Amino acid sequence: MYNRVWIPDNEEVWRSAEITKNYKAGDRFLHVQLEDGTELNYPVDPAALPPLRNPDILVGENDLTALSYLHEPAVLHNLKVRFVESKLIYTYSGIILVAINPYKELPIYGDAIIHAYSGQNMGDMDPHIFAVAEEAYKQMARNNKNQSIIVSGESGAGKTVSARYTMRYFATVSKSSSNAHVEDKVLASNPITEAVGNAKTTRNDNSSRFGKYTEISFDQSYQIIGANMRTYLLEKSRVVFQSENERNYHIFYQLCASAMQPEFKHLKLGSAEEFNYTRMGGSTVIEGVDDRANMVETQKTFALLGLKGDFQMDVFKMLAAILHLGNVEITAVGDERSSISLEDKHLSIFCELLDLNCDKMAQWMCHRKIITTSETVIKPMTRAQAVNARDALAKKIYSHLFDFIVERINQALQFPGKQHTFIGVLDIYGFETFDVNSFEQFCINYANEKLQQQFNLHVFKLEQEEYMKEDIPWTLIDFYDNQPVIDLIEAKMGILELLDEECLLPHGTDENWLQKLYNNFVNKNALFEKPRMSNTSFIVQHFADKVQYKCEGFLEKNRDTVHEVLVEILKESKFHLCANSFQDNPVSISPFSSTINIRSARPVLKSPNKQLRMTVGSKFRSSLSLLMVTLNATTPHYVRCIKPNDEKLPFEFDSKRVAQQLRACGVLETIRISAQSYPSRWTYIEFFSRYSILMTQQELSINDKKQICKIVLQRLIQDHNQYQFGRTKIFFRAGQVAYLEKLRSDKLRHACIMIQRSVRGWLQRKKFLRLKGAAVTIQQYFRGQRTVRQAVTARTLKQTWAAIIIQKYCRGYLVRRLCQLIHVAAVTIQAYTRGFLARKKYRQMLEEHKAVILQKYARAWLARRRFQNIRRFVLNIQLSYRVQQLQKKIEEQSRENHGLLERLTSLASTHMNDMDTIQKLELDLEKLTAQKRTYEEKGKKYKEDSEQKMLKLENQNKELQEQKETLEIKLQEKTEEMKGTITKRSFKVVKSEIKILKEEKTQLQHQIQQEIVIQDGLKMEVEQLTKQKIPELQKEIELLQTQKLDVEKQAHSQKRELREKMSEVTKQLLESYDFEDVRSRLSTEDLEHLNEDGELWFAYEGLKKATRVLESHFQSQKEIYEKEIEGLNFKVEHLSQDINHLQKLFREENDINDGIRLEVSRLTSENLVIPDLKQQVSELENQKLDLENRLQEQAVKLKGKVPVWSLVFQMFKINEARNEVDIKEKERLKVTTRETEGLSNGLMQDEIQDELQSKIKQETTRLTVENMDLEEKLDMKDRIIKKLEDQIKTLTKTIEKAHVPTLSKEYIGMMEYKKEDEERIIQNLILDLKPRGVVVNMIPGLPAHILFMCVRYADYLNDADMLKSFMNVTIDGIKQVVKDHSEDFEMLSFWLSNTYYFLNCLKQYSGEEEFMKSNTPHQNKNCLKHFDLSEYRQILSDLAIRIYHQFIIVMENNIQPMIVPGMLEYESLQGISGLKPTGFRKRSSSIDDTDTYTMTSILQQLSYFYSTMCQNGLDSELLKQAVKQLFFLIGAITLNSLFLRKDMCSCRKGMQIRCNISYLEEWLKDKNLQSSNAKETLEPLSQAAWLLQVKKITDDDAKEICEHCTSLSTVQIVKILNSYTPIDDFEKRVTPSFVRKVQAMLSSREDVPQLMLDTKYLFQVTFPFTPSPHALEMIQVPSSFKLGFLTRV
Repeated sequence: MYNRVWIPDNEEVWRSAEITKNYKAGDRFLHVQLEDGTELNYPVDPAALPPLRNPDILVGENDLTALSYLHEPAVLHNLKVRFVESKLIYTYSGIILVAINPYKELPIYGDAIIHAYSGQNMGDMDPHIFAVAEEAYKQMARNNKNQSIIVSGESGAGKTVSARYTMRYFATVSKSSSNAHVEDKVLASNPITEAVGNAKTTRNDNSSRFGKYTEISFDQSYQIIGANMRTYLLEKSRVVFQSENERNYHIFYQLCASAMQPEFKHLKLGSAEEFNYTRMGGSTVIEGVDDRANMVETQKTFALLGLKGDFQMDVFKMLAAILHLGNVEITAVGDERSSISLEDKHLSIFCELLDLNCDKMAQWMCHRKIITTSETVIKPMTRAQAVNARDALAKKIYSHLFDFIVERINQALQFPGKQHTFIGVLDIYGFETFDVNSFEQFCINYANEKLQQQFNLHVFKLEQEEYMKEDIPWTLIDFYDNQPVIDLIEAKMGILELLDEECLLPHGTDENWLQKLYNNFVNKNALFEKPRMSNTSFIVQHFADKVQYKCEGFLEKNRDTVHEVLVEILKESKFHLCANSFQDNPVSISPFSSTINIRSARPVLKSPNKQLRMTVGSKFRSSLSLLMVTLNATTPHYVRCIKPNDEKLPFEFDSKRVAQQLRACGVLETIRISAQSYPSRWTYIEFFSRYSILMTQQELSINDKKQICKIVLQRLIQDHNQYQFGRTKIFFRAGQVAYLEKLRSDKLRHACIMIQRSVRGWLQRKKFLRLKGAAVTIQQYFRGQRTVRQAVTARTLKQTWAAIIIQKYCRGYLVRRLCQLIHVAAVTIQAYTRGFLARKKYRQMLEEHKAVILQKYARAWLARRRFQNIRRFVLNIQLSYRVQQLQKKIEEQSRENHGLLERLTSLASTHMNDMDTIQKLELDLEKLTAQKRTYEEKGKKYKEDSEQKMLKLENQNKELQEQKETLEIKLQEKTEEMKGTITKRSFKVVKSEIKILKEEKTQLQHQIQQEIVIQDGLKMEVEQLTKQKIPELQKEIELLQTQKLDVEKQAHSQKRELREKMSEVTKQLLESYDFEDVRSRLSTEDLEHLNEDGELWFAYEGLKKATRVLESHFQSQKEIYEKEIEGLNFKVEHLSQDINHLQKLFREENDINDGIRLEVSRLTSENLVIPDLKQQVSELENQKLDLENRLQEQAVKLKGKVPVWSLVFQMFKINEARNEVDIKEKERLKVTTRETEGLSNGLMQDEIQDELQSKIKQETTRLTVENMDLEEKLDMKDRIIKKLEDQIKTLTKTIEKAHVPTLSKEYIGMMEYKKEDEERIIQNLILDLKPRGVVVNMIPGLPAHILFMCVRYADYLNDADMLKSFMNVTIDGIKQVVKDHSEDFEMLSFWLSNTYYFLNCLKQYSGEEEFMKSNTPHQNKNCLKHFDLSEYRQILSDLAIRIYHQFIIVMENNIQPMIVPGMLEYESLQGISGLKPTGFRKRSSSIDDTDTYTMTSILQQLSYFYSTMCQNGLDSELLKQAVKQLFFLIGAITLNSLFLRKDMCSCRKGMQIRCNISYLEEWLKDKNLQSSNAKETLEPLSQAAWLLQVKKITDDDAKEICEHCTSLSTVQIVKILNSYTPIDDFEKRVTPSFVRKVQAMLSSREDVPQLMLDTKYLFQVTFPFTPSPHALEMIQVPSSFKLGFLTRV
């Protein structure tokens, strides 16, 4: 059992003692030894033994409820250890935060600390005021319920500072996004209220002399939108009276310090020593406080709240008037009268400042007006009464001014709309007891009684909820209920009501009121007592202590009256602030009070008398009732501020004063309530982890940990009433955890003893064996020497010498003999072995020679067979390929034959029709011969007339011919104009020209129709002539018939020839040109033009000569291929030059392909130009029709001569016209081929890009096969010619389908685009691009290179507007995609990489020498020519930095939740669990790692970041900088959490941290990132882990710590040493003397006194210039980019 107890002590309250003799039941004395060595027989009561002391392992806990023994000495000792030794000022006591004033500035309130506590659970971090604020904020957000933080304590305990820090925390974590700066206004209210409501007292330099409840309002997004303040019980008496070494309110001294400032001179103030109200305490200056600077700060905060200079000056006037009023001299005139001189300077200044009547004020300050039912009496006052009246007026003015300032602050903090929730911060005085206690202390203690009652009920309720939640049987706990004390004070006929009743009496006195109290309560109420030695005081038994109150001044302070005449004078003031302050219906200063709609549990007692309610006591009771209603409607959080000593010494602990305050603030009551039931509570996981050492192997084999805990407890603790099993926790009664700790430490101690026994036994055995061996050796030598001395004589020496000589020769002989035998045997063995090896080698040489010959012939045979197989395989491939080609040709020929058959059938039908017409003509001729005779005579007469008319017709024909020529000239001019405009205009303009030509065509057709009408008239005349001349022309017709037959035969032969030629031309065109492609590129209008009037047939005729050019070109290609084959045969044996030759052949192939492409594009342009020639062809067709009509008419007339001539003339004209068209069109096509080539390329570019990669590979493999075929078939030139023709045809088709600008000499690495395509480029290349689809098999920064190629194109055109527009839309696009994906790590990584590459491209090709050093000559040719983009480079650099920062933020947000659980909480090392009891505030994280982050999680996340950055092609230097930033974050967050978690500061945790750091270093090594300096960022954390493990006892240890911990500041080292917590009894705490020793050694350091590392710190990022190794000519645009509208120049 533990043998240490606590015994009472008069000085230290409790002292620790160790029991030296076993205590037996019934003993009256306890034999103990104090810590200083004094032995003592302490008398004890067997019914009330001294409280036991907790094990050292539980001392210094964050939560007092974690202690196994819960009582006053344990609480006091735990607080002392934390405060004095560990320098920790905050400690939890269940739901209470105990805050001890350190009287020293501590670096634990910075923004870094706020961010560290933000979002954390209350039990995860060390106790802190920020943890309470975070818990309130979190519960408000989670439950949508209002919260309250109740801060209480004595004056000087730090209430105001604690309340200020809570408000600052809310302002920081809930900062709104608006520009209203509501948070700053809420914080700005504190300096103002402190200036007008705080003062220096003997206990505190900045003591709040009023209570304050601040409601901070939040909207639905839980951001601050406003605030409201309520004040309670301002200490008005301080305005006119201060005790020794105390001051008035700060604002008076600030005014006096600023009196010489120009804006304050009209107030006519001086130093504080000049005024009675400021010099009364004899201490006008506070050490270390600058009142003038504070005045400037007060003015700034007024302005921040919107209270401008006029308002401030009005307030300062009122304050100055109060000071001057205090200096007004009142002289006594006899014993009953007093007076004030009208020439009193201060009175006149007072009246001047407040704009009052000086005479009235001087009169009524010395007189009273008494109004009775019958008359009004003016009564003079004595000097003492006048002074009291003056002071009462000053107090009244200040009170009204204070309320007015608070009202204006509330107005400044008002907000439109409705609040969603609020958090109230109550900064109120704690329980007070002084040597002399008056009305103020009575009200303060009354308020604390009410708060204590609410606190007790809340604690009781929480305990009950905890038990019900865990299904623990609930038993009623007896706790102190202070309702009787409250009833004594506020009930009917209570102290306050009797006081108000006495105040109503005209002659009421304090003594009469006290006598009523004695009569009503003495011996009737146990809580009220009468002092034995005083008749002017009374004693009330409060919950904290007995307090004796002196009744003097109670009535006056409760009345708080000012003579009505003086109030009326103030109301009549022309100074608006003074007049408004004393109106009867002041404006409410609590605009939010109406929002609380909750009734009090106890009705508020109201008096029917209106005047009674106006007393200070009734007002305070009403405001206190409203406060309790508000608190009951919220979830309270308690902060109890403790004053450690009265001398304000830093980190000095006065046990008496602290114990007194602990009793007064309810901390011990909380402990007592907890101790009555089950104070110690462990989760099953925590219990299992801590006490698994006490479990047997059989118990550990059970899978259910909860069941294991139950079995173990039933075995270890026999009394089942000492614990209870809840749903998630195990509840222990007081002392049971200490018992378990004893069992655990005994088990560990036993294990240690076993280990020590074994080790020590092994060491002793080892030492014994070493000594034994040494002794035996010594004995051996000693005995040998002794034997030698005994045995050695002269004779024995001779005999021994002779024996040695004999032995020498004998042994020599034997050895030589043996050596000879061995030598002979060895030589024999060597001879046989060498012979065997030589024969074996000879046979092997013969076999190898034969084998070489066999291998030679075998290999030659195998090589021939392999060659034949390859040759056969190649031939088979060639044959199959040719068969396929022949099959295609057969199919094409069959299709052509089918077409020819259709044409033949059509021609046969036309021939039959012609025969019918000839027969009809013969019948007509027979009829004409019959009529011939009748018209012979008439013909002779009209012959001359017909000849004349024929001359006229010939003339008309000539005129038509001339018109035709002029039309042809106009047409040629028109076509020349069109040819000039095609290159300048777009396709839209060409289409408009086509429409104009159509209109002209219609006009010409209209003219032709008119000519046809004229010709019809001529036909009539011709018919008349033919009727007259038929007899004469009959013979000529017969001759023409015979000629007609001949002409028909010629025509048939010509038609056959034409068909054959057309079939050849069509075949060649079909094989060399893809008409489907052309048809897809032609518009519907063009097709209509081509299909009208059968113009395609004429177009084919026009392409005859083009086919001849193709044939000649094919012949030249054949010769080129023959040269290539000869070159290949010549260089087959020279393998070293084969690669260069193949490259040359490929270049030649590319040249040939370019030629073919030009020819094909020329043919394409011909087809595109054909519609433009429609007018000419249509005119020729019209002429043909005209001539046919004329000849038919003449044929009828001339009986056969005219049709023959007509047919011949027709064929001649048609051929002539076709030849002219061919000549003109070929000349035109040659000129426009290059012009239309670019346009056709633009049309085909959409189809080109998708098949880029595949076609290049196909070209390479196909050309290789062709070269092999040509090499093999040298002797078969005819087949080579055919093969080359087939290859050219396939090349033509391939180029048409995959027409790409190959790597030719003319390529300059640009992307041609149109200005209207900029939006499409940005949309497809930036906004819609997905990183996952780009990085695979692509070069890094591909989008950036494409963008730069577009920039080069704009620079190449020297178009400044185009370049500026493209750069702007590119930058805007990158900004937009980064903004749209601001939380997408992959997208940010991708565009950080591309922005970096784009920036490097602009530098690399800028033309500046510093960036051109690594360029190749070809890259230097690609530099920008016309523009300097340095300005855009700067913009891109800024954009890249912005993306990098967002990129870092996203990585940090992703990895930050993993850092603390993985680096600190997760325990990967076996057997080093550091879990200890956590008390009421349980940790949110669990040891069970099923759902928590581990170190593996961090490494996996880092690997994911690394792989993503590598995939996106991020530069290695940037990647290293990002990793360095991440490692700094990991180290900083881990170290900051270590500073704020005392439970983590242990030796075992240091081992775990160093292990985790080694994992990170191994990861760096695995990724080859050692040069990133990331390891150095972990140095502070590594040193902190080392500091936790190193020995901390001697001076050498302190020196080593100072030398090693160079990356940690002094504050951080001291913090770790103070926070060091042993996990087991075997570890020792760091003594305060050692900490002071280290601190002294580190005093010479000049480092920043900052505890926390700045986790938001960003290392400066640098973007190194790394030139791109990729040539712009090699960059391919994938089809997935959807950029087919771009053209590679």
